[in-house]
Amino acid sequence: MFPTSLEAFLGLIHHHGDVAYSFMFGYAMAHTLLLAIFAGYAAQAGALEVGPLIAVCWVGTFTGDVIRFWVGRRFGTRWLGRWPRIERAVRLVARLADRHALWMVLVHRFPYGIRGIAGFAYGASSLSWPLFLALNFVAAGLWSVATVSAGYAFGFVAEKTLSDAASGLGVAMLVVFLALAWLLSRRLEHVIERS
Repeated sequence: MFPTSLEAFLGLIHHHGDVAYSFMFGYAMAHTLLLAIFAGYAAQAGALEVGPLIAVCWVGTFTGDVIRFWVGRRFGTRWLGRWPRIERAVRLVARLADRHALWMVLVHRFPYGIRGIAGFAYGASSLSWPLFLALNFVAAGLWSVATVSAGYAFGFVAEKTLSDAASGLGVAMLVVFLALAWLLSRRLEHVIERS
Protein backbone atom coordinates (compact mmCIF):
# COMPACT_ATOMS: atom_id res chain seq x y z
CA MET A 1 0.00 0.00 0.00
CA PHE A 2 2.97 2.34 0.55
CA PRO A 3 4.08 4.05 -2.69
CA THR A 4 7.33 2.68 -4.05
CA SER A 5 8.28 5.54 -6.36
CA LEU A 6 8.26 9.32 -6.23
CA GLU A 7 5.59 9.40 -8.93
CA ALA A 8 3.33 7.07 -6.92
CA PHE A 9 3.91 9.15 -3.79
CA LEU A 10 2.99 12.36 -5.63
CA GLY A 11 -0.13 10.60 -6.96
CA LEU A 12 -1.09 9.68 -3.40
CA ILE A 13 -0.66 13.32 -2.32
CA HIS A 14 -2.76 14.48 -5.28
CA HIS A 15 -5.51 11.97 -4.48
CA HIS A 16 -5.64 12.99 -0.80
CA GLY A 17 -5.08 16.75 -1.25
CA ASP A 18 -7.28 17.88 1.66
CA VAL A 19 -5.40 15.65 4.06
CA ALA A 20 -2.09 16.86 2.61
CA TYR A 21 -3.04 20.50 3.18
CA SER A 22 -4.13 19.73 6.77
CA PHE A 23 -0.87 17.87 7.31
CA MET A 24 1.09 20.85 5.97
CA PHE A 25 -0.80 23.22 8.29
CA GLY A 26 0.26 21.13 11.29
CA TYR A 27 3.85 20.88 10.17
CA ALA A 28 4.03 24.58 9.29
CA MET A 29 3.03 25.29 12.90
CA ALA A 30 6.26 23.50 13.83
CA HIS A 31 8.26 25.29 11.08
CA THR A 32 9.26 22.14 9.26
CA LEU A 33 11.40 23.73 6.57
CA LEU A 34 12.23 20.60 4.59
CA LEU A 35 8.62 19.43 4.41
CA ALA A 36 7.54 22.84 3.08
CA ILE A 37 10.27 22.64 0.43
CA PHE A 38 9.12 19.14 -0.55
CA ALA A 39 5.51 20.39 -0.68
CA GLY A 40 6.66 23.07 -3.14
CA TYR A 41 8.21 20.31 -5.22
CA ALA A 42 4.91 18.40 -5.05
CA ALA A 43 3.06 21.54 -6.17
CA GLN A 44 5.30 21.88 -9.20
CA ALA A 45 4.58 18.24 -10.03
CA GLY A 46 0.84 18.98 -9.92
CA ALA A 47 0.07 17.07 -6.71
CA LEU A 48 -0.82 20.28 -4.80
CA GLU A 49 -1.73 23.83 -5.77
CA VAL A 50 0.83 26.55 -5.07
CA GLY A 51 -1.55 29.30 -3.88
CA PRO A 52 -3.43 27.24 -1.29
CA LEU A 53 -0.16 25.60 -0.20
CA ILE A 54 1.47 28.97 0.50
CA ALA A 55 -1.68 30.13 2.33
CA VAL A 56 -1.81 26.99 4.49
CA CYS A 57 1.89 27.26 5.36
CA TRP A 58 1.50 30.99 6.06
CA VAL A 59 -1.43 30.55 8.44
CA GLY A 60 0.13 27.47 10.06
CA THR A 61 3.49 29.05 10.83
CA PHE A 62 1.82 32.29 11.99
CA THR A 63 -0.51 30.38 14.32
CA GLY A 64 2.29 28.23 15.74
CA ASP A 65 4.34 31.26 16.70
CA VAL A 66 1.34 33.07 18.20
CA ILE A 67 0.72 30.05 20.45
CA ARG A 68 4.39 29.86 21.44
CA PHE A 69 4.45 33.64 22.08
CA TRP A 70 1.38 33.32 24.32
CA VAL A 71 3.01 30.49 26.30
CA GLY A 72 6.23 32.51 26.67
CA ARG A 73 4.30 35.60 27.75
CA ARG A 74 2.10 33.65 30.18
CA PHE A 75 4.73 31.41 31.78
CA GLY A 76 8.07 33.06 30.95
CA THR A 77 11.03 30.69 31.17
CA ARG A 78 10.34 29.19 34.62
CA TRP A 79 8.56 26.17 33.15
CA LEU A 80 11.80 25.26 31.33
CA GLY A 81 13.74 24.76 34.60
CA ARG A 82 14.15 21.01 34.12
CA TRP A 83 15.75 21.62 30.70
CA PRO A 84 18.58 24.06 31.50
CA ARG A 85 20.06 24.04 27.99
CA ILE A 86 16.74 24.99 26.41
CA GLU A 87 16.11 27.58 29.13
CA ARG A 88 19.49 29.21 28.40
CA ALA A 89 18.74 29.23 24.68
CA VAL A 90 15.32 30.82 25.23
CA ARG A 91 16.84 33.49 27.47
CA LEU A 92 19.55 34.21 24.88
CA VAL A 93 17.00 34.56 22.08
CA ALA A 94 14.83 36.77 24.33
CA ARG A 95 17.81 39.09 24.91
CA LEU A 96 18.52 39.18 21.17
CA ALA A 97 14.84 39.91 20.51
CA ASP A 98 14.95 42.82 22.96
CA ARG A 99 17.80 44.33 20.93
CA HIS A 100 17.02 43.16 17.38
CA ALA A 101 13.28 42.35 17.30
CA LEU A 102 12.78 43.16 13.64
CA TRP A 103 15.57 40.94 12.33
CA MET A 104 15.01 38.14 14.82
CA VAL A 105 11.32 37.74 14.00
CA LEU A 106 11.94 37.99 10.26
CA VAL A 107 14.70 35.36 10.08
CA HIS A 108 14.10 32.97 12.99
CA ARG A 109 12.17 30.45 10.88
CA PHE A 110 15.16 29.61 8.69
CA PRO A 111 17.93 28.44 11.09
CA TYR A 112 17.24 24.93 12.32
CA GLY A 113 17.77 25.14 16.08
CA ILE A 114 16.14 28.49 16.76
CA ARG A 115 12.79 27.86 15.03
CA GLY A 116 11.20 25.86 17.82
CA ILE A 117 12.20 28.09 20.73
CA ALA A 118 11.98 31.58 19.22
CA GLY A 119 8.24 32.05 19.78
CA PHE A 120 8.62 31.21 23.49
CA ALA A 121 11.57 33.60 23.71
CA TYR A 122 9.66 36.44 22.06
CA GLY A 123 6.90 35.97 24.63
CA ALA A 124 9.48 36.13 27.42
CA SER A 125 11.04 39.28 25.93
CA SER A 126 9.78 42.87 26.10
CA LEU A 127 8.34 42.62 22.57
CA SER A 128 4.74 43.91 22.55
CA TRP A 129 1.82 41.86 21.25
CA PRO A 130 0.93 44.29 18.42
CA LEU A 131 4.52 44.55 17.18
CA PHE A 132 4.99 40.79 17.40
CA LEU A 133 1.75 40.06 15.52
CA ALA A 134 2.65 42.49 12.72
CA LEU A 135 6.22 41.21 12.35
CA ASN A 136 5.12 37.59 12.68
CA PHE A 137 2.51 38.02 9.94
CA VAL A 138 5.07 39.42 7.51
CA ALA A 139 7.73 36.85 8.51
CA ALA A 140 5.28 33.96 8.14
CA GLY A 141 4.47 35.12 4.62
CA LEU A 142 8.13 35.47 3.69
CA TRP A 143 8.91 32.01 5.06
CA SER A 144 5.97 30.39 3.27
CA VAL A 145 6.68 32.00 -0.08
CA ALA A 146 10.45 31.33 0.17
CA THR A 147 10.23 27.67 1.15
CA VAL A 148 7.41 26.67 -1.17
CA SER A 149 9.01 28.62 -4.04
CA ALA A 150 12.38 26.95 -3.42
CA GLY A 151 10.79 23.52 -3.72
CA TYR A 152 8.75 24.60 -6.74
CA ALA A 153 11.85 26.00 -8.46
CA PHE A 154 13.78 22.81 -7.76
CA GLY A 155 10.94 20.77 -9.26
CA PHE A 156 10.91 23.00 -12.33
CA VAL A 157 14.67 22.67 -12.83
CA ALA A 158 14.55 18.91 -12.22
CA GLU A 159 11.71 18.50 -14.72
CA LYS A 160 13.52 20.49 -17.40
CA THR A 161 16.85 18.73 -16.99
CA LEU A 162 15.81 15.14 -16.44
CA SER A 163 14.08 12.68 -18.72
CA ASP A 164 11.75 9.90 -17.60
CA ALA A 165 14.60 7.41 -17.90
CA ALA A 166 16.56 9.30 -15.25
CA SER A 167 13.80 9.51 -12.61
CA GLY A 168 16.08 7.81 -10.06
CA LEU A 169 18.50 10.66 -10.58
CA GLY A 170 15.63 13.09 -9.95
CA VAL A 171 14.92 11.48 -6.57
CA ALA A 172 18.63 11.60 -5.74
CA MET A 173 18.76 15.29 -6.71
CA LEU A 174 15.75 16.00 -4.48
CA VAL A 175 17.45 14.30 -1.54
CA VAL A 176 20.67 16.24 -2.18
CA PHE A 177 18.72 19.51 -2.44
CA LEU A 178 16.90 18.85 0.85
CA ALA A 179 20.19 17.89 2.53
CA LEU A 180 21.83 21.11 1.31
CA ALA A 181 18.87 23.13 2.60
CA TRP A 182 19.24 21.44 5.99
CA LEU A 183 23.01 22.08 6.09
CA LEU A 184 22.48 25.75 5.23
CA SER A 185 19.91 25.96 8.00
CA ARG A 186 22.39 24.50 10.49
CA ARG A 187 25.06 26.98 9.37
CA LEU A 188 22.68 29.88 9.94
CA GLU A 189 21.91 28.49 13.39
CA HIS A 190 25.61 28.51 14.33
CA VAL A 191 26.04 32.07 13.05
CA ILE A 192 23.09 33.25 15.17
CA GLU A 193 24.36 31.36 18.25
CA ARG A 194 27.72 33.18 17.97
CA SER A 195 25.95 36.57 17.89
